[in-house]
Amino acid sequence: MSQAEAGADPVRFRDAGETALVVEFGARVDPELNARVLALDAALEAARNADSIPGLRETVPTYRSLMIHYDPLVLDRDTLLARVTTLLEPAGAAPRIGRGWTLPCCYDPALAEDIEAVADWVGRPAAEVADLHTGGRYRIYMYGFAPGFAYLGGLPEALAIPRRSHPRPPHPASAILIGGGLAAVATLPMPTGWYVLGRTPERLFSEARPRSFLVEPGDTLRFEAIDVATFAALDARAARGEIIARADG
Repeated sequence: MSQAEAGADPVRFRDAGETALVVEFGARVDPELNARVLALDAALEAARNADSIPGLRETVPTYRSLMIHYDPLVLDRDTLLARVTTLLEPAGAAPRIGRGWTLPCCYDPALAEDIEAVADWVGRPAAEVADLHTGGRYRIYMYGFAPGFAYLGGLPEALAIPRRSHPRPPHPASAILIGGGLAAVATLPMPTGWYVLGRTPERLFSEARPRSFLVEPGDTLRFEAIDVATFAALDARAARGEIIARADG
């Protein structure tokens, strides 16, 4: 059965210069599209580790596409395309089963600099904004912009406000952000056009850990509200290297 017959979005292949091929699965933020991206990513990573596709250098997953970097002196485009096409067959790339995580988050204005602005925008009290945010179930679609910076889908529709027209000053590390109908967990201080809705004491990125990134694309997150005192206690534990997020199951 063809993709059109199955109702799936058509896959498109686009060249990015002479050393990268982009596989596009669609043009929207969608869990099923992202699952196909991550399945192909995992299959190519396994092939690269097994050295069964010489010249394959790196893959970069996004919400709805996968960029494949390769060495054209070792691997020509047609050979790569043929291998990718094989992996796109139903039995070629198994979907990744993500883990679930619960992340503590403080929504107190002392640590959530923009929660009052968000509350004004959506016409609800700040406490209700926090409740709406904790009620969401978020999918980690990809990393981007900074090490471990997790882009999330699943933001409740009531909080789907646009991003700022101009960036705000740098936010603290581990800020919980919303904007443009999406959510994110930042890892490093930086200016942003998103709104700072809260802060987590967890470090999603730490070079001190054997695995620098705590969570992975395809995992899911939920947020658990904590007060300022609890944040301070958990932040001290996280600073000593303890993982304070809870893995479901």
